[in-house]
Amino acid sequence: MTHQNDNNQPGSAVQHILENGIDGIAEALRLIINKAMQIERAQALQAEPHQRTDARKGYANGFKPKTVATRVGEICLSVPQVRGEVDFYPSALEKGLRSERALNLAIAEMYVQGVSTRKVTNILKELCGLDISSTQVSRASAELDEELHKWRSRPLGQIKALLLDARYEKVRIDGAVRSCAVLIAVGIDPEGKRSILGVSCKLSEAEVHWRDFLSTLQERGLHGMEIIVSDQHSGLRAALQARMPNIPWQRCQFHFQQNAVAYVPKAHMREEVAREIRAMFNSADLAEAKRRLKNMVEKYRESAPKLVEWLEANAEECFTVFTRPETQRRRLRTTNGLERLNKEIKRRTRVATLFPNEKSLERLVTALLTEINDEWETGKIYLNMTN
Repeated sequence: MTHQNDNNQPGSAVQHILENGIDGIAEALRLIINKAMQIERAQALQAEPHQRTDARKGYANGFKPKTVATRVGEICLSVPQVRGEVDFYPSALEKGLRSERALNLAIAEMYVQGVSTRKVTNILKELCGLDISSTQVSRASAELDEELHKWRSRPLGQIKALLLDARYEKVRIDGAVRSCAVLIAVGIDPEGKRSILGVSCKLSEAEVHWRDFLSTLQERGLHGMEIIVSDQHSGLRAALQARMPNIPWQRCQFHFQQNAVAYVPKAHMREEVAREIRAMFNSADLAEAKRRLKNMVEKYRESAPKLVEWLEANAEECFTVFTRPETQRRRLRTTNGLERLNKEIKRRTRVATLFPNEKSLERLVTALLTEINDEWETGKIYLNMTN
């Protein structure tokens, strides 16, 4: 245990930068983080240093040195310690670092396994601030993987609405570049809060992957679903029939409208068809939606027979949401609520470009999703599920 003698006021950090320029950023960051951790400890103890108060929950117990690798190099921090019944660890050392650690590891694995380029090496040094050996990668990977596995395996409960989505990333397997499916499940609980239920990254055949993923969610305690929302992903419908056959399925209206373009024979017809599909989905009730569908079928039977055939076979899969209260329909008629997840994943994975294996990809995606999930669970109600 050590004592903290630094003058950790924010002004000291600013003064250090003024005196040392860019070279002083690392030291300024050390001062700021140390001060933030001390403030957080005082909040956890409910007492300032040396303050006498009945509200105190424990006592300060010095500091413990900890070296952290950052983008500005290694920083030696002084981590505040406590004694007594209070459980304390500074959030500054964890919040926002999991996905960056995972990204560093993903790139480091490419570097260590011999599939990296000069560009990857430069990115690695820029992100980590130091060279990483295979031993360091292995040790850090094991520690992070254990934490992320616990999150992916945590018990689940009642979920009223289940949203499913898939995206694809590139991985190198046996010297060949292949597309790896990333499956994501999001749930809305009876209180209307969103949470990310699970993620899976595999190269297996689509239906098998979806079936195994859904089975894992159920084994973790997922139950109570009243509606499932997704796009027409390959293998998903068959997997839902096998694992969740009695739960109503809502096909994503947004993707359905995009898919319709492929069945419109002439370019000048596309905007008109899109407008009529939107009007159909914006209907006040199921009866009006079916009436608009019938009108479209009659209107385009001669001019666009393939479109009509496709509409008759698929459009009503988008009508399930009309069985829900009107206040819920807007957010349950598409998977647009998952778009932020996909954008964040893409923003991170495009840095690595190519992953050396499925595990590396799953590590990065899981780390990112845990952070987004923390925001969701502590945020506002996403949808009123009681009406």
